[in-house]
Amino acid sequence: MKLLWAAALASIFSALSLAPSPGDAAALAPKPLYRDPVYDGAADVSLIYDRGRHRWVMFYTNRRATLRLPDPEDVAWVHGTPIGVATSPDGLRWTYAGVADIPSHCTGPTLWAPELYYERGTYHMWLTVVPTVDHRWGGDNEASIIHLKSPDLRRWSCSDTVASGSKRVIDASVMRLGKDRYRLWYKDERAGSRIFALDSTDLVHWKKVLPDPVTNTSAEGPKVFRFKGWYWLIADAWKGLVVLRSKDAAEWVEQPMRILEAPGVNRSDTAKGQHPDVVVNDGHAFIYYFVHQESEPEAGRDPYWHQRTVIQVARLKYAKGWLSLDRNETVRMPLKAP
Repeated sequence: MKLLWAAALASIFSALSLAPSPGDAAALAPKPLYRDPVYDGAADVSLIYDRGRHRWVMFYTNRRATLRLPDPEDVAWVHGTPIGVATSPDGLRWTYAGVADIPSHCTGPTLWAPELYYERGTYHMWLTVVPTVDHRWGGDNEASIIHLKSPDLRRWSCSDTVASGSKRVIDASVMRLGKDRYRLWYKDERAGSRIFALDSTDLVHWKKVLPDPVTNTSAEGPKVFRFKGWYWLIADAWKGLVVLRSKDAAEWVEQPMRILEAPGVNRSDTAKGQHPDVVVNDGHAFIYYFVHQESEPEAGRDPYWHQRTVIQVARLKYAKGWLSLDRNETVRMPLKAP
């Protein structure tokens, strides 16, 4: 009997020694990283650090994934979407914070793909706006990119509409390239769904300095960032994410292999990764992407489950001139204040 008790106690102490402490558990990114508690359709995230409240803020397309429309081909649930907001002290633990207060007089009923940027005391948001609630893909409706400004990430005011020369543009990504020189990348759905770029000196007036698309690969949701001495552009090609690198943010070379194409093994991460944001922080690069839930066990019982999307995070790794990641690896590194 004493031997049995000793063995049992040894087993318990062994388990306790292997289990993470509360502090360790708080420093691990969960799978999924984030679910929207209202519609369960978080997608197209953009992260930014709130300098006034000392926290990270995630803005995202708040797809109405819990809608059960009678027509299975009806895509109204991906329209009529607000912009959701979540906050975090470290980029690992996220709390729902409602929806962004976006002025309606310069936008519309369908809001997609926010892009956040901070400079000189002002927060900027470039927002894709569709003026309708569509029921089918592939229509002739217009879409535009609207520029908003805020002093605090809560109160937003209308600034301008990005003049691209096309009437169906979505998914902005903005980066500063030098003193008073900025570039905005976007998808033009009237030009083969390719990625183009505009330049500006004031974040308001834009012109097409580079007339050709970044790549002949069709994609959406471009994200441009600087890492390991290169400019990188990652975009959603609907079969994994394409990765391009450049020395000057003008001439791009496409990486031979896509990332987040193969499914992960962890629950809620078993489909391709889509429409990313990338945060370069303390020498590391973290990619935040969304994943549809059609491959999860619940989808076998619920024909609407495929509409749901969740946010995941992985760490990008640089080797031999290219980027890779292990989506099955747990992210343990919290984001630091910039």
